[in-house]
Amino acid sequence: MSKKDKSKPLSSSDIRGPEAHFNAYCEDECERRSNSGEAFDEALFAEAVKLAKRKLQVRMRRSLK
Repeated sequence: MSKKDKSKPLSSSDIRGPEAHFNAYCEDECERRSNSGEAFDEALFAEAVKLAKRKLQVRMRRSLK
């Protein structure tokens, strides 16, 4: 795969519509879980969110073609 074929996750400033809602949900959920007093792996959560955003970005590109 060439360098230009690789996609980067959307930054917060690039996100609009449903993606913005998902981003806000993830931020709220991370904060809620961090403050719940239960075991929470924040790095694993962040990696899962990053993967989900990347998948959403790919699907959005495919739907625009």
